[in-house]
Amino acid sequence: MRKLAVFIFFLASLAGTAQKNNSLPLPTRQQLDWHEQEFYLFMHFGPNSFTNKEWGEGTEPEDIFNPGELDCRQWCRIAKESGAKGIIITAKHHDGFCLWPSKFSKHTVRESKWKDGKGDVLKELSQACREFGLRFGVYISPWDRNHPDYGTERYNSVFIGMMKELLQNYGTISELWWDGANGEGPNGKKQVYDWKRFEATVRQLSPRTLIFSDIGPDIRWVGNENGIAGDPNWNYLDTTGFKRGAGSPPLDTLNHGNYNGKLWIPAECDVSIRPGWFWHEEENAKVKTPSELFSIYLQSVGRGANLLLNVPPNNKGLISAEDEAALLGFKRMRDASFANNLLKDANIYYQFSRNDLTSQDLTIRSLDSNASAYTANLRNFIVEVPRPTKMNCIILREGIQSGQTIRKFRIVLYNGRQAVGEIKGSSVGRKRILTFATATVTSFNVYLEDALGQDNIKGISAYLVGN
Repeated sequence: MRKLAVFIFFLASLAGTAQKNNSLPLPTRQQLDWHEQEFYLFMHFGPNSFTNKEWGEGTEPEDIFNPGELDCRQWCRIAKESGAKGIIITAKHHDGFCLWPSKFSKHTVRESKWKDGKGDVLKELSQACREFGLRFGVYISPWDRNHPDYGTERYNSVFIGMMKELLQNYGTISELWWDGANGEGPNGKKQVYDWKRFEATVRQLSPRTLIFSDIGPDIRWVGNENGIAGDPNWNYLDTTGFKRGAGSPPLDTLNHGNYNGKLWIPAECDVSIRPGWFWHEEENAKVKTPSELFSIYLQSVGRGANLLLNVPPNNKGLISAEDEAALLGFKRMRDASFANNLLKDANIYYQFSRNDLTSQDLTIRSLDSNASAYTANLRNFIVEVPRPTKMNCIILREGIQSGQTIRKFRIVLYNGRQAVGEIKGSSVGRKRILTFATATVTSFNVYLEDALGQDNIKGISAYLVGN
């Protein structure tokens, strides 16, 4: 007990030092909550769902939008069953069609035949999300190929008016998704977006809403539409001198972040379950398989990012059976892979890196991948399982409330005294899923190297996946 008390006191003092001396950017409370969402759905829905297009022209007749069987509760039920934590809907895509009866446009559901012009997709979806305990987010493209004011200063006020409707009439908006596309409007002109006014409007009306774009300010695009985060993936980004859209940072920078970035702007990985973003009947046989989705998960969530998976409703207003089957199969794969933490009965021995404390190695028995308690400054430690165990996956979690301070790590696997494998990496972040060739392991050593001396492993677990 005396050794344990000394150890806890030592950890507490180091944790205090780490917090006090930490000059790195830190996530906000809302960003920390976002990191824990991990996986949610994107839904591209609108006139393109009926015209078989990806980018509408803005000239489509409003009556083309008529999802006779629309059921947002079905969307939310499937999202919930798949383990998704929320839904982000394309409230207005580049064609300018609004899925709500906006008073700032004449190209909306109000002008369609759907429900005799009295329908409101956002109202139905926001209510269904609340019923099923899901986050509700909206994508709103500033590009508008229909609005007559696009290409003039008046349009910036129009766009702000639309955002106010979204932020004030549909409950809490968890995430606002800005597309950086900027093409010509119906008058042949491009718009000069007033991003400062746009952002100020969101901050004033809904300060807890997180804003996504190439450069955040809260969440960044990962630089591709394949759902793949870079390795390494840093939650830091420098945005000085960059703009949204054509003036964004290089794709490689967006993919990896900046090692010494000045702002906490984590990556969100967007990808579609189909080849296209909107529903196309001819793609029903091209839905990604559960195995393909699981591979994407390992390369997005498994690299400390979040996964935004697009599942487009069909022209009836329903998630198609093919997409539902893939989503539920994906959920079963995740559940089966991570059901049994092989370290639940392990001993974890801490190795002090300071010479005067090398004789004080102690055993920690409660270091778990989902531990809520903050465990600071675990530098080099040994994990010992009670019996030879087959494994091919180790998950590390970092206490990112203190920043992303782990810059290099190495894990050596042992069967008895014989090394049977080695894993090397740099970034960890909220969750790092490391897969390797299946090996029989009795123990492994974790070596952490950090330029700032503030390593903060929050949890560790091991699994046998894909068997």
